[in-house]
Amino acid sequence: MLDHRFVYLASLISLAGGVLYIRDTLRGLTEPNRVTWSLWGLLPLLAFAIERQNHVGISSLFTLMLGLVPIAIVIASFRNPNATWKIGRFDLACGAISLAGVVVWLFIDQPTLALVTFVVADVFAALPTVRKSWLEPETESWFAFFAGVLSSGITLMTLNEWTTIGALFPLSILVMDTIICFLVITKVGPRLSRFPNHERGVVVS
Repeated sequence: MLDHRFVYLASLISLAGGVLYIRDTLRGLTEPNRVTWSLWGLLPLLAFAIERQNHVGISSLFTLMLGLVPIAIVIASFRNPNATWKIGRFDLACGAISLAGVVVWLFIDQPTLALVTFVVADVFAALPTVRKSWLEPETESWFAFFAGVLSSGITLMTLNEWTTIGALFPLSILVMDTIICFLVITKVGPRLSRFPNHERGVVVS
């Protein structure tokens, strides 16, 4: 187990990854999916509130950072409308399911069950970017997700004990960021896809 102060390091790593992602978005090198990043901003902030209510401790700082960075990325995406991924039906469907999870949370009084609902919602929020990373990995920045893998791993190692409230959310981040990072680095999707030259477009701001 790491000293709890390593959470500060995890938060800095997450912030660094977000700053680099914002830089590439402003330069038009990365095309963030606004559905994913908007929900990735909303869900961690709600999860942070739950963690604070249950006295998770300093590790909740990592969850807070996970919410603030995506919000900044969404804002940056509006500065360069030519570097924004086209939103399709799949993205909207995943977003709707994710938001439904938030609505369910509003009627759940049990914190643990609420956090489980958040994690499910977070997974559905990530699916549009997972799909994009499979189809066109060159539109993503792998180091942002690698930073997520490192920071969530460090956060997990600072926990005094593994409880559902404390471990579930950073564990889900670790898994999803690992998948996205792998897809972007290896570019395995286009290599295996039968139809790699699919159409894509941009959202008009």
